[in-house]
This record gives sequence, structure tokens and C-alpha cells, in this order.
Amino acid sequence: MYRAITREIEVTVEPNFLPDRSSENQYFWSYTIVIRNRGPETVQLRTRHWIITDATGRSQDVRGKGVVGEQPVLGPGEFFEYTSGVPLPTSSGIMRGTYQMVSESGEAFNIEVPTFSLDSPSAKRTLN
Repeated sequence: MYRAITREIEVTVEPNFLPDRSSENQYFWSYTIVIRNRGPETVQLRTRHWIITDATGRSQDVRGKGVVGEQPVLGPGEFFEYTSGVPLPTSSGIMRGTYQMVSESGEAFNIEVPTFSLDSPSAKRTLN
């Protein structure tokens, strides 16, 4: 599991390779993200920004409103969990990103999504 905390908002990510949805030239992962508000103020997730990099170094820049069609509001102690997916043309890669949040006082700020590795079983290295 990968974890980052920004301004008392914790983001954890659990990636999962999906061999049933993958082929020789396209590899697919799901990832489950939990966003937990550990702070005292209600916040809303407004936008996402992902940088997805495959094993050849090619990057995709993805921006959009909310996550999985939602812009969740999180009160103190509340969390939001979702699962999404990403295809890559290589058997490994990395994802990193940010969410733009807005506090109940109207302040917009970015929180970090931890950088996480996308590895298929064939891409995993062993230590000798």
C-alpha cells in the first residue's frame, strides 16, 4: 500500500494487476484509493490530475473533474473509497498525481496522491 498525507488528508493507494484484462501489448491495472479527512474542517474534492508514465518513459497527463464521476464532500473523520483502472502498453509503469480540494471556507489547495508502481508479475525483479 502507498500512503501520503497533505494538510491532514490521507490518501492511500492499493494497485492490482489484472491478467484477465491484459494482453501481449496492453496491460491493465485497477487501483483502489481511500481519501480520509483526518483534519477538523470539511473539504470537497473538485479535480484530479494524474501523470501516468509507462516503462519507456512516455507520460500521459490526465486532468478532470472529481473521481469516478463524483466530487465527494468529506467531513472530519470521513472517508471516500473508489476503484478505477488504467491500461499501459508496457508491463510496468508509475502513476502520481494530485487532487484539488476546497475547504468549507472556500480555500482551494492540492493534496498529494502517493506515487505508486504498476508492475505485472512478468515485470517484477528478483534480488539475488
